[in-house]
Amino acid sequence: MANAHRVVVLATHGVYPFDLGIPQRVFGAADGRYEVLTCTTDGRPVRTNADFSITVEHGPEALRTADTVIIPPFGTTDFNRQTPADVAQALAYVSPGTRIVSICTGAFVLAAAGLLDGRRATTHWIATDVFRDWYPQVELDPNVLFVDEGDVLTSAGAASGIDVCLHLVRKDHGSEVANHVARMCVVPPWRDGGQAQYIERPVPDAAANGTSAARHWALQHLHLPLTLSDLAEHSHMSLRTFARRFNEEVGMSPGRWLIQQRIDRARHLLESTDLAVDDIAGRVGFTGGTSLREHLHAAIGVSPLAYRRTFRGALV
Repeated sequence: MANAHRVVVLATHGVYPFDLGIPQRVFGAADGRYEVLTCTTDGRPVRTNADFSITVEHGPEALRTADTVIIPPFGTTDFNRQTPADVAQALAYVSPGTRIVSICTGAFVLAAAGLLDGRRATTHWIATDVFRDWYPQVELDPNVLFVDEGDVLTSAGAASGIDVCLHLVRKDHGSEVANHVARMCVVPPWRDGGQAQYIERPVPDAAANGTSAARHWALQHLHLPLTLSDLAEHSHMSLRTFARRFNEEVGMSPGRWLIQQRIDRARHLLESTDLAVDDIAGRVGFTGGTSLREHLHAAIGVSPLAYRRTFRGALV
């Protein structure tokens, strides 16, 4: 495809191989809409955090040609609060206005370079204490999967690197293309950036894993005025037990989860159909267009029509 968006991934010493491959896997499944290149700070091989090194074909000059730059994670033992000289020199090739994305501890590179000063950001929850100590000028939110600040995006652990890349595909080309990419990669097409990270907590015993059937049923019946009692009944639990176990398994209350699912479904319909706002509200279980407008604005800060214009414009 002509004029493919160029994504350049900067691999540094100690890079995590899995995360390094995420951009190629996700953007590479977008039917030629992106070109993905991998570079190092000097064009030479870098060691990974596994038992092998990697060789790439590009040096830091590739960063000059990037539309999007991605910094994958690395072990923080290979880093301190100052940007290593070779990384700083490589970042100097990045043109002003280039979109920059970090995965996991890649946020340390962006913070050290001053790119996150005064901005919201996230990183892997296990590194948050060090990050806050080193970069107090960054508004760190360790409880989300990714943060989109427009030209700078940060994400948490490995799977959220997939989430943020899919999010960019949605922004660039709409939900239909992003859903196709997700199917090719066999991953969920959408996890909202505001969803909680999977922070370590005790694993409930097998008997407690009982809300998945209720969630599945709810997704098939979002158009109905679902109540907590409805969901608890489908799990054969008391209201109190269901609410507690739901929060253990999902990381949020049933009510918040239902609103999130309805917003996600509404966003998909706004992107992929010409249905009126009131019709979409009815299909996803909001009481009317006004309710949908209020919830969508609270979630992402825009009206349904503005959201539709944004994504329809991306599809043209």
